[in-house]
Amino acid sequence: MGIELKNPLLITTLLLLILAPTNPAPAAQKAPAVKCVATKAVGHTVKKVKPAAKPFTKLPKSFILTTNCGTIVIATVGNKAPWTLTAISTLARAGYFDGSLCHRLTTARIYVLQCGDPTATGRGGPGFSYPDENLPSPVANNYPAGTVAMANSGPGTNGSQFFLVFADTTLGPDYTIWGKITKGLEIVQAIAKDGVKGGGADGPPKTAIALTKLRVG
Repeated sequence: MGIELKNPLLITTLLLLILAPTNPAPAAQKAPAVKCVATKAVGHTVKKVKPAAKPFTKLPKSFILTTNCGTIVIATVGNKAPWTLTAISTLARAGYFDGSLCHRLTTARIYVLQCGDPTATGRGGPGFSYPDENLPSPVANNYPAGTVAMANSGPGTNGSQFFLVFADTTLGPDYTIWGKITKGLEIVQAIAKDGVKGGGADGPPKTAIALTKLRVG
């Protein structure tokens, strides 16, 4: 025995529910795949650049890193790190970073890609140094993903080498934070995912990434 529907309003409502189109949930957008082109960059002699005598009164708001794997944009911390931003600007405008490899990738305990040494040995620098600035508190994850900070060999030894943090990292509060990646973090993460050349957790990245140009924004 079937069910008899005598209420016309109920019949209309049921028909509308049956015939109404269903809108599928919007598909999640995937981040564009990172594609690196082959680079001819190799370790080379450091270009001599005269340091600024004092911090610039007008500091850059951003830096644009053009690489063989895409563009990385860094927003600066401004007046929190005047000496650092002055030094990076001076070196960038002189072409110091151009054609240099990011020479070191660390994927265990700390998660960074290190760049800024034209020699690609980890020992190169501009021949001058400047003070530490804008140091974080000694807390967990004090260098969160996207942070850009100076590498050094002790207090007050900042030169040209810097690191890009691709995952939340805890370090001693000893490294000047001068910027944050606002575009292109996925590039650094893709390089990290490919791992270290020859295996291990610390060394040259398996996928070579070079700074074709570092521009002041």
